[in-house]
Amino acid sequence: MKINQRRHLCRVITISRRYYATKYVAKITSTSPSGRTLSAEVSAPTLPADPRGYPIPRHHLICKITQIITKSRSDPFYDLSQYLCSLSPTLTTNEVSLILKSIKCPSLALKFFQFCPSLSPNFRHDAFTYSRLFLIFSKSFLSDRFDTVRSLLNDMLKSGIRGNISTVNILIGFFGNTEDLDTCKGLVKKWDLQMNAYTYKCLVQAYLRSRDSEKAFSAYEEMKRKGYKLDIFAFNMLLHALAKDEKVDQAYGVFQDMKQKHCQPDEYTYTIMIRLNGKLGRCDESLKLFDEMIAKGCSLNLMAYNTMIQALANGRMVDKVIYLFSKMVERDCRPNEFTYSVILNVLVAEGRLNKLDEVVEVSKKYMNKSIYAYLVRTLSKLGHASEAHRLFCNMWSFHDKGDKDAYMSMLESLCSAGKTTEALDLLSKIHEKGITTDTIMYNTVCSALGRLKQISHLYDLYKKMKRDGPSPDIFTYNMLISSFGRAGKVDEAVDIFEELEKSDCKPDIVSYNSLINCLGKNGNLDEAHMRFKEMQEEGLSPDVVTYSTLIECFGKTDKVEMACTLFDEMLAQGCYPNIVTYNILLDCLEKSGRTAEAVDLYAKLKQQGLTPDSITYAVLQRLQSGARKKFKVRRQNPITG
Repeated sequence: MKINQRRHLCRVITISRRYYATKYVAKITSTSPSGRTLSAEVSAPTLPADPRGYPIPRHHLICKITQIITKSRSDPFYDLSQYLCSLSPTLTTNEVSLILKSIKCPSLALKFFQFCPSLSPNFRHDAFTYSRLFLIFSKSFLSDRFDTVRSLLNDMLKSGIRGNISTVNILIGFFGNTEDLDTCKGLVKKWDLQMNAYTYKCLVQAYLRSRDSEKAFSAYEEMKRKGYKLDIFAFNMLLHALAKDEKVDQAYGVFQDMKQKHCQPDEYTYTIMIRLNGKLGRCDESLKLFDEMIAKGCSLNLMAYNTMIQALANGRMVDKVIYLFSKMVERDCRPNEFTYSVILNVLVAEGRLNKLDEVVEVSKKYMNKSIYAYLVRTLSKLGHASEAHRLFCNMWSFHDKGDKDAYMSMLESLCSAGKTTEALDLLSKIHEKGITTDTIMYNTVCSALGRLKQISHLYDLYKKMKRDGPSPDIFTYNMLISSFGRAGKVDEAVDIFEELEKSDCKPDIVSYNSLINCLGKNGNLDEAHMRFKEMQEEGLSPDVVTYSTLIECFGKTDKVEMACTLFDEMLAQGCYPNIVTYNILLDCLEKSGRTAEAVDLYAKLKQQGLTPDSITYAVLQRLQSGARKKFKVRRQNPITG
């Protein structure tokens, strides 16, 4: 008995408290003599109102609901329904709009919006709540935001809810295609609204975002007739679109409107007009606008100078370009890479690269190594290796630290121009400017030496890499094998291949192809075929180059059967021949007098969908004349096919 009593006393009773959304005020009307009971009169709660009679939002309620929705760990809307079941009066649409504004997550805001009608049978969304939700989705990045807004708008129309001009403005600012914008304009008529200046501005900008300058200009014209005007930002936006589409008359019309509507053009406005005239080759008009811009006191920034320089460059006015560039530097406006690229292009086009020294001298206070590097790269790409090298030497003299990209560009330029002596000299001195040479630099020079068959220099450079670094990679080895093969030095090519096998790099398909080509074309066909088998044993699948090389080698040594066998093996292995392979085998069959097989091979070529080239037709013409015109080959018409 005592044990049961203790258990009863130790039992913990949990009391759950329920919080109510509404605070009630009661007046005590009577009390019993004992004081244990009383009666009270509870008055129905009313919403406070402002002087105009509009209900004042209950901010404590808005904060509490927002907290439940955003911080609930379980089901927020179940907790919310429990909290709001005692709410009287129910939430107003103004309060719902403020709660939506407080919810940061668009999907959560949509769920709350859909939850609200369940609070009371009398609750009905209005234009303010819909507009608030449209605004939330217009600022989101959800992939389905456009479909969601279209669905909400459809529900709004079905419910017979009339929007206001703010609703239309939000939708116009949100949508970006012409069809949706036409729908928005239809809403103005449906809801019997009047478009204001902001609505027109939103509409013009929306059409511009959808790259429809024609409709944007039409909206602007309608706006102008109503007596509204754009701000400077919207004016420039419209002007830029018209100029980009080269609608000159309309652009000038807008430009004149700006002056007459007390919206003075700024530096961006003048820049747009200068660029338009520059593209049309109207340099005098561009200069006139530039002078007007200065007279109006607009600030001459980098964009303004670059635009004017480009306009003069389009007119091939080299002297004026350099004069304006000097004025730009005098006014402490730092040129950028675009400035130099425009000047370089016009100097090259007009054959006046001798003026480059003047450009460099004028802007010497801004000539850092990155600008030098850019000029060297650009000159190299334009094919002016000598000028690039001369400018590079200036950079070398004036700067202790070098730019790796510039050195790489200079190496490529020298190698492309065949100036291997200068390239080797540069490669040996790069470390003096704090730049570590890498394998790519060495491979660039190696490639040029191999192409020019300067084998002794190539081999010396390879030995230097082995001795001092950087270590040769697979591209280095493949280049050496190919270069030795082209020079007919078979033993050296085989030695390099064996060194490759012993190195950390392993031979790839290109390595074997280079070696097979070297052996086969220098008369060592048996070893070439042996390397072909070795390649397969190593797990490397021969490609179309491998097969084409061997077929050509067998064909040139009159081993036609072997060439045909390799071709069949190629097809069986799923390696599809290209037009080069077919040309090689066609030539082989034609020279050996196997006309019928050559005709069958040509049919197979066409069946594979390949297009015969000039070599194919040359072989076929020989076949036709040799077979005494037993069959006729029709050449493909270059126009009709």
